[in-house]
Amino acid sequence: MKVEIDNGQPVIDAHDLGPLLGLDPAEVQDKMRAGQITSTYETGQDEDAGRFRLTFYHAGKRVRLTCDTDGTVLSTIRTDIGDR
Repeated sequence: MKVEIDNGQPVIDAHDLGPLLGLDPAEVQDKMRAGQITSTYETGQDEDAGRFRLTFYHAGKRVRLTCDTDGTVLSTIRTDIGDR
């Protein structure tokens, strides 16, 4: 899986993100627009410089993707966090 950077913003394919959140890929864009899927984007510092992390939240689930400089996903962590 790979995350693209477009104009300084991360872009992930709905076909990659949907299953991680337990969703059909066709639902992802509408749920993002409705604020039902939220996300954070962090860039690495010091020894993690060049890497970045994306975290998505939906329906009590958190999915965290840590990516290399070129957007290759190095790790994926899925966690049940309950209602936010």
